[in-house]
Amino acid sequence: MKRPLRLRLVLRDLGAGAAFGAMAVSGQLPVWVLAVFLLALVLALCDVRLVARHARLSALLLLIAAVLLGLRMTSGAMNAVVVACAFAGLISAQRLLSTPDNASDGQTHLTGLLMVAGGAALSGDMTYALCLIAFGVLASLSLALGVVEAAVPDGEPVPVRAVLLPLSGGVTFAVAGAIAFFVLFPRLNWSMVGPRSSPGFGAASSAGFSNTVRLGGAGTIKSNPRVVLRATLTPDPGRDALDAYWVGRTYDTFDGQEWTNVVGAQRTERQITLRPASDTLLHQRVELLPAYGGRTLVALESPSRLGNAVALTQSGTRASTVQLHGGGEVRFSITAPAYTYEAYSLPPDAKAGAASGLLSEERDQLLALPEHLDPRVAQLAASVLNGEREPLAAARKLVNHLQRAYAYTLDQGGTSEDPLADFLFVRKAGHCEHFATALTVLLRTQGISARLATGFFGGTRMDGGYLVRAGDAHAWTHVFVPGRGFVTVDATPPSHRTSQGFVLLEKLLAFYEAVEGRWRDSVVDYSFRDQFELASKLVRPPRRPAEGPSTPSRLPPARAWVTAAVVAFLVWRVGRLVARWPRRAVRLEATRFLDRVDALLARAHVPRHEGESLEELTPRLAREGHPLALALTPLTRRYLEARFGGRELREGEAEHLLKTLGRALEAEAARQAVKPAEQAGPTARAS
Repeated sequence: MKRPLRLRLVLRDLGAGAAFGAMAVSGQLPVWVLAVFLLALVLALCDVRLVARHARLSALLLLIAAVLLGLRMTSGAMNAVVVACAFAGLISAQRLLSTPDNASDGQTHLTGLLMVAGGAALSGDMTYALCLIAFGVLASLSLALGVVEAAVPDGEPVPVRAVLLPLSGGVTFAVAGAIAFFVLFPRLNWSMVGPRSSPGFGAASSAGFSNTVRLGGAGTIKSNPRVVLRATLTPDPGRDALDAYWVGRTYDTFDGQEWTNVVGAQRTERQITLRPASDTLLHQRVELLPAYGGRTLVALESPSRLGNAVALTQSGTRASTVQLHGGGEVRFSITAPAYTYEAYSLPPDAKAGAASGLLSEERDQLLALPEHLDPRVAQLAASVLNGEREPLAAARKLVNHLQRAYAYTLDQGGTSEDPLADFLFVRKAGHCEHFATALTVLLRTQGISARLATGFFGGTRMDGGYLVRAGDAHAWTHVFVPGRGFVTVDATPPSHRTSQGFVLLEKLLAFYEAVEGRWRDSVVDYSFRDQFELASKLVRPPRRPAEGPSTPSRLPPARAWVTAAVVAFLVWRVGRLVARWPRRAVRLEATRFLDRVDALLARAHVPRHEGESLEELTPRLAREGHPLALALTPLTRRYLEARFGGRELREGEAEHLLKTLGRALEAEAARQAVKPAEQAGPTARAS
């Protein structure tokens, strides 16, 4: 039996591994299936084919695994798509360990296709795309080497180096065709067939909001470089770094340890209006990524409307309502790994409408102090303000004092029964929550209404939008100013308001998130509607200016003509390649014919010089008067015509020529056998 090419088997096995990886990146396959396949892949790469000797046992184990998976599916423990994908992986593992022949090769590649299809149903993010490309390249190279290997006669080496260049061209052509197929073929809604994995890195961090803020309980977030929010702003500020506050919720009650909120009436709507709108609202298209880990909508201060919410659940996208909670918090009513929504905020220099006054209950809450507040807090505020009672001026005096006399640190320093007094009079160092709480309480001790606000500060420009990280989580103070409403005052030193993570790591993560976001927008969520809109844009006439001609041209725009010309050129080139394909087939058939002629001549021990070709052998035999020259001359001519002249061998012609050559070789062999006998006759007679 012909020994298979080792390189081809390695490429085949690695291709199957990439196909399995396309499913495994979803994180939904059972662990034992992962272990079985990885073990089979390692053994196959080491050329250990266990199933070659235990085929029946492996079939029995596959049957047991199928029953087990079926039971888990019927019990509701596993999804049908996940079960199918897991079983496809087990079949592929069984094929990897079987005897490498044509049947097992074809079955391995077929299960690879099934696995990448299953991976598309389970995942779809960028890691899946990398596995898909790896499988396509490796499997294509393996298949192409298989074709070359089959054309090489037994005992001769496969010219791997010589065929790698045309193989690379073929693989490139296949990848380009796959991209064209992806763009042009109508898209299916994969979310109908199974759960989807979370986009990006998937795991959630602790950047989400909670119902309480315990003073000093979230300092480590400042070093977290994960991107939690991605937003595009209209109008676009056009700045590389955004010095803006993204508010999530506010807190009005402080008991000395933690901030809470008096929950007001809740309502659930598709769109929540927080305050009167104007004609100059700042529009935000926001995407909350899985690292956000919460359901609270975030918007630039001061938000006016939030809505058009979509939850990116594991079973697809779903329109969601939003709920209004206390502290101005707006939450998604659906729990999902990621969300998108729209928000409208008042411009930074606009006055918050309907904020000229507060209800008595609200005013009392905004002036409430902890029951056991350290008396030194009020004394400190009075000494700093020195009689100042205007809210903004007083807040700025206290901010100057805090930033001058206190240090910023992420060191929590352990727990304390009175964390505010510990910050103001003992440690004199803390992070944003300490500064914001101190400013808020100091103001309240002097009869100035204030509350704590939490959210994010900043935003880094990337790909036309802004990225906000978990390390940008921040707390600040809202000071109530009669006639203006709540005004943001931040006591934290400016250099410590944004993320405190490593710059290089932040850039790498930002690049990955941008690529992943582009991949999700352009590939995963690319739908038939997007295809239709793309075609409409190509043929839609350009808009005419108001002062232009009143009767626009009905002809398609220039881009439509250019696109049509490019597509026509590509079709023409493909047609040329297809037209040349039979010639290649003719050449391959002629080469095989030559191989059979060479094999016949070798078995007949026809004398040939080293490296002598058939077209060189035939004239030499003719010059020497060899009897085989008469049979080889027409055969050589037909080979050259089929190989280089475009005159392919007719059906049965090759067999006829080979039979003629075979008879000539037999006659020559008989003549060579008679000749020694004739030479021995006279000697016998002489004796």
